Amino acid sequence: MDITSAIVRRVVTINENRSVFEAAKLMTEEFIGALVVTNTTGFRGLLTERDMIKHVVGKGKDPEKVKIKDTIRLNPLRVSPSVDANHCLNLMKEHHCRHLLVYDGEEFIGIVSVRDLVVLLLEEKEELIRQLERYITS
Repeated sequence: MDITSAIVRRVVTINENRSVFEAAKLMTEEFIGALVVTNTTGFRGLLTERDMIKHVVGKGKDPEKVKIKDTIRLNPLRVSPSVDANHCLNLMKEHHCRHLLVYDGEEFIGIVSVRDLVVLLLEEKEELIRQLERYITS
């Protein structure tokens, strides 16, 4: 099953010159685990909760003083909306990440998280179970 229905298209962005503290606050307000980072020319990278813990908090740095541009992933993994959900999960496992950027050709269309993919696959399995139950009982 492709990931089209799992893609989060309303992406929250933040400028790379803002502080990691501001990013954490925005993530908390928006109930999200990753932000698309931009600068004056456009897309710059991806900042995740994990990045903030690993590169800032875990190293005893002050999140109010560390700029996002010093913490972000500059080349996050990209996938197409037509790619299989299981393939995405395997990519995430292989590269130790929880978010993938989704591009249709060169156009950025959203983000997909490990949680989004698990929900998609569970819904797919639940539908298969319903179909099998209908087949058995008819």
